[in-house]
Amino acid sequence: MSTPLISVVIPVYNEEAVLEILYKRLFDALDKLNRTYEVVFINDGSRDKSLELLEGFHQRRPEQVRVIDFNGNFGQHMAIMAGFEYVRGELIITMDADLQNPPEEIYKIVAAFEIGHDVVNAHRLDRQDKRWRKAASKSHNWLRTKMMPGLTMKDEGCMLRGYSRRIVDLMASTGEASTFIPALALTYAGNPTEVGVHHEERAAGDSNYTLYKLIRYNFDLITNFSLAPLQAITIIGILVSMFSFIFFIFLIARRIMFGPDAEGVFTLFAILFFLVGIMTLSLGVIGEYIGRIYQEVRKRPRFVINRIIQKN
Repeated sequence: MSTPLISVVIPVYNEEAVLEILYKRLFDALDKLNRTYEVVFINDGSRDKSLELLEGFHQRRPEQVRVIDFNGNFGQHMAIMAGFEYVRGELIITMDADLQNPPEEIYKIVAAFEIGHDVVNAHRLDRQDKRWRKAASKSHNWLRTKMMPGLTMKDEGCMLRGYSRRIVDLMASTGEASTFIPALALTYAGNPTEVGVHHEERAAGDSNYTLYKLIRYNFDLITNFSLAPLQAITIIGILVSMFSFIFFIFLIARRIMFGPDAEGVFTLFAILFFLVGIMTLSLGVIGEYIGRIYQEVRKRPRFVINRIIQKN
């Protein structure tokens, strides 16, 4: 089988409502590029008819469609990592199956790659998401910029991105149990760039990203690429200890000068609750980092593949 220039990696999880539309638009867009290509779909434990549809795509285009079928749901980034381990192209493009990033924009990624960029990030133009999603994304982009100034991304949530083969091989070789692919790629990039791409509403179906998943997604980014939370709670701990000591001296002096009283009991309770809150927050942040260490040292498989559907 000949080696294609472009490999498109698409994780799929319960997307039966949109897959037929994706198939038509994606292959129309790729055919117009006049480049050799393959499309690697990763079925991430879908419980609907997604796998059946993907098998049909392979039957229609056996030379260009490959399907990796997981035995469970391992998450978007692990699905992409599995795709990275099996792609054959020199330019690897990732995208979601929901068509919010139109396949017709892929040519922008290809054009940037062909002039020498090894990582091509994209940022969404005129986003069609709900207001709370836009506000959350804007806030997190600001927070990421402050905590990780070395990671330059206008829009970390856009999964339409391109990576050279060298970058993909480096990412696949890490074997990390949890990671954030766009940020990981930037740590290896020699000549990254960004392009603006159009954004659309979902073509069909419902989003698989709940608020909880979005929060976990942000934890993955911050804890995998920054020690800022640990450093922040250390500084807070030092400051709280200093103010607590000063307040203790004040209470001792007050007792010596005015004798015992019960007027400040509720104030002391409020201070106690505040300190307990700080301690709980600190334990939570430390727990996030310890949890990731625990995941790595277990050395369990990042994903389990049932089968790979491809032309022999």
